[in-house]
Amino acid sequence: MHNTTLVSVTDLALHLNDPNWVVCDCRHDLVDTESGRRAYARSHIPGARFVHLDQMLSGPTTGKNGRHPLPDPEVFSRRLGTLGIGNGTQVVAYDASGGYYAARLWWMLRWVGHTRVAVLDGGWEAWIEAGYPVTAAQPDISPASFAARPEPRLAVDAAYVAAHLDDASTCVLDARGAERFRGINETLDPVGGHIPGALNRFYKYNLDTDGCFKSAAELREEFTDLIGEQALHNVLHQCGSGVTACHNLLAMEIAGLPGSRLYPGSWSEWCADPGRPVER
Repeated sequence: MHNTTLVSVTDLALHLNDPNWVVCDCRHDLVDTESGRRAYARSHIPGARFVHLDQMLSGPTTGKNGRHPLPDPEVFSRRLGTLGIGNGTQVVAYDASGGYYAARLWWMLRWVGHTRVAVLDGGWEAWIEAGYPVTAAQPDISPASFAARPEPRLAVDAAYVAAHLDDASTCVLDARGAERFRGINETLDPVGGHIPGALNRFYKYNLDTDGCFKSAAELREEFTDLIGEQALHNVLHQCGSGVTACHNLLAMEIAGLPGSRLYPGSWSEWCADPGRPVER
C-alpha cells in the first residue's frame, strides 16, 4: 500500500524516520520567490528537502511558453535523484498555501510515472497546530537513481486546446480566482481574461474551513455539477501558469474522478500569442 493523493499529519509523523519516505517542502510565493527558502531555513518538518518552484519544478522560460513551463522529464528525474527520491520512494509534499504548490510536485511526479506521492493534508499549518516537531537542521541526503517513465497523455499543449475550442466534448477548467478569470485586476500576466469557453473553478473551493481538503463525496458532487457527464480525459485544467490547476487535478483524484489532464502553459502561455482568442 502507498499513498497517492493525501496523507494526514498523523500518518506522516509515524513515518518521519522511515527511509522509504521523503518529505518535500514546497513553500513559495509568486511575488517574493525566495520567501519559501527563507521559511525553510527558519524551520521545517524534520528531514524535509526544500523544493523551489522556479528552480526544481519548472523549465527555462522563453517569454512564449508561460511563467512555469515543465522541465525536460530527464532533467526533472535527475533533480529528483538529488533529493534522494528513487522509484520506490513514498513522497509527501507540503506547503503553507493550501497545498497548491505541493500539488504541482504531486502532478509532476505522476507525469514522470511515479504514483507514490501524496500531499500533506492541511500542510505546514496543520503540522504546527498538531504540535509535531520542526527543525532548522539540513537533512543528510543520500542521492538516489530515479528512472522516468513519462506519461505524456497527462498533459496537453496550446495547439491541442486551440484545436478543441469549439468542441462541445472538451471542458476547460480555469483554477484562478473569479476576478482574474474575468480579466479584472490582472497583476501577474500582461493580458487579462480567459480561454474562450473555459469554466471557472477557483482552487480554494477544494478546501474546507480548516484548510484541509473537503471530503471525497463533497468534491465529487461539486465537480460533477460543474462538468456534467463530460468524459474525464476531455477535462483540461489550466490556471495562470500550470500550478494551481494541479490543485483541481488532485481534488478530482480525491473525488474518484481520475483521468483529467493539465494544460501546463496555461493562461501565461496562451495570452503570450496575440493571435489566440481571449474572452472576458
